[in-house]
Amino acid sequence: MNETAPRYWFPKPYADFVQRLRVASGFVLLVAFAWLSRPSPSSLAIGLPIAVIGLLLRGWAAGHLAKDRQLATSGPYAYIRNPLYAGTLTVAAGIVIAARSGWMALIFAAVFLLVYFPVIELEEQHLREIFGDYGAYAARVRRLLPVSRWKGGEARFSWPLYKRNQEYKALLGFLIAVLWLAWKLVSL
Repeated sequence: MNETAPRYWFPKPYADFVQRLRVASGFVLLVAFAWLSRPSPSSLAIGLPIAVIGLLLRGWAAGHLAKDRQLATSGPYAYIRNPLYAGTLTVAAGIVIAARSGWMALIFAAVFLLVYFPVIELEEQHLREIFGDYGAYAARVRRLLPVSRWKGGEARFSWPLYKRNQEYKALLGFLIAVLWLAWKLVSL
């Protein structure tokens, strides 16, 4: 096995299962959020800014991502390989804090560990297959925690890429979550 080969390999049936599980887990998270949220003014004041930071990271990443056409190494991809997932994790952490629910935190953590980590691995396997230089990039840039900067990819943020990647849907989902939390706050 060479040094750029993935450490793990998931067979196609498992990959398909994880992708289906990813969609189903979204519904579980939505129900958990709706049922378990118990926000307070202070939990909203702490959690919502954290979630906004995650949204900004996701938006920045979406404006640099030309899926399956070019290896993204600019913007946040110069610092971490998976800024969309890092942004998702940050948004989720902020929403969990805002919702003030330990059970929800456990459910979100389980979904991220059992669903999103395998999805990240599968996506990285795909990138290794279609981009020959992915191995060098992955050796230098960490998966989710920024450590060093990749010395390449000087592309600027692109609003057309942001729109093509439909990142505005994450913003819409966040706004709906904020409205739900606000309604829960006044109805508790």
